[in-house]
Amino acid sequence: MVPINTTTGTPQSTHVLNALSAGDSSVRLQAALAVGSNPDPGLLETLVERCAVEPDFFVRDMLSWALTRLSPEITLPRIRQELDSERPLARGQALHTLSKIRYRGAWAWITRDLLHDADDEVARTAWRVAVALVPEDEKKDLVDDLAVELGRGDGNVQLSLSRALVDLGDVIEPALEKAAANPDPAVAAHARATALLRQDPEIGFNAAIAEAKRVVTLGPERAAAAAATAAAAASRVAATAETADVAETAEPAEAAKAAETADC
Repeated sequence: MVPINTTTGTPQSTHVLNALSAGDSSVRLQAALAVGSNPDPGLLETLVERCAVEPDFFVRDMLSWALTRLSPEITLPRIRQELDSERPLARGQALHTLSKIRYRGAWAWITRDLLHDADDEVARTAWRVAVALVPEDEKKDLVDDLAVELGRGDGNVQLSLSRALVDLGDVIEPALEKAAANPDPAVAAHARATALLRQDPEIGFNAAIAEAKRVVTLGPERAAAAAATAAAAASRVAATAETADVAETAEPAEAAKAAETADC
């Protein structure tokens, strides 16, 4: 059981608290569903506190849903407080809940501290929420902030950042061009991979980052020359195979013609 504190002491809140703190995650999930199905403003604090300590992703998601069922007038101010929490899980889940409510006024709450949070999960969620809420005239500033994070983390973190940048549209191009020339190969490769992903969303991030690293290692000119050489070699192989196929098709025809001549 993961204990939490609550400021409410009604029989209902005590019962809900016990269920939300049960050792079985399925019990906690059902409790969160029940609370969301019967919204009670008196359980706001219980839900917010539970979000900050709940270890199971699916239960946390249900808790966020239950919060969205309450009036935004009481929910949003409390969620805003959680953005300054010392607990990473509380900050991350508050951001996730904001993404579900999609209150445009919350854009001002997505601070640079959140965008550059030391916790990868908090930062990834902040990127996603910021892109969803940013006003059109502030996109460039957001791009500049996000570009600082290029090269950060493992493949999952980098993919999250690339998706966030790509979703911002054409405004990201100058920042990606600048980052692609960064002396840090991790930053340069991530920038190039993001540009490739924008050009061809079907390429897949792993393929994009592999190609970007190749270009960074060889340099643009050598990489282009190597690609041209590989393409020419592939073309020659294809031509040779086609010639062989034609020869194989012609041989039986020539043999049949020779046999007909012999019979005559």
